Amino acid sequence: MAIKDGRSSNSGMTVEEFKEWLMRFDSDGDGRISRHELRQAIRSIGGRFSWWKSARGLRQADANADGFIDDAEIDNLVSFAQKKLGLKIAAN
Repeated sequence: MAIKDGRSSNSGMTVEEFKEWLMRFDSDGDGRISRHELRQAIRSIGGRFSWWKSARGLRQADANADGFIDDAEIDNLVSFAQKKLGLKIAAN
């Protein structure tokens, strides 16, 4: 499943496209993704248990444990999205 304009499809996306999609949920514009913003992203694709998945995704991706996912940690989130959310994300 991939994401196009908030809808899921069976085609894949690149890591860059995933980053662009994810940053649409950066509601405070700080360039980082919080757990709440990640939850909104998961909900937008119809993800169930978004509260739990967002907490797990943040814990897995947040290498410096600051409570946010920044650009340097996106690759960790890509791995989570592929395994736990069923997204198809190909290397750029």
